[in-house]
Amino acid sequence: MSAATAAKDERIYQVILRPVISEKSTVAADKHHQIVFAVLPDATKHEIRDAVEKLFEVKVDQVQVVNVRGKVKRFGRSPGKRSNWKKAYVRLQEGHDIDFLGLAGA
Repeated sequence: MSAATAAKDERIYQVILRPVISEKSTVAADKHHQIVFAVLPDATKHEIRDAVEKLFEVKVDQVQVVNVRGKVKRFGRSPGKRSNWKKAYVRLQEGHDIDFLGLAGA
């Protein structure tokens, strides 16, 4: 295996940070067969597709990304800002699904 291939395989495990579990992501999963992930800010659609297909052994139909701006909030007396982050909506092909509950017990 070449150094470039090893670096690409290493990056696949770093691209996806966590699944986003919210009311909006649940609606997207039910209506549009999409799973929502928080990803690295510099991740591309192709990297996200490769990471999901390799990590969860599913086929990806489409990837949409959204840059989420951090909110300005108050932390006690002082104002502050939450970090910006990137969100990926991953549509899976028919017949494929990711079961996060089944993965938790493994």
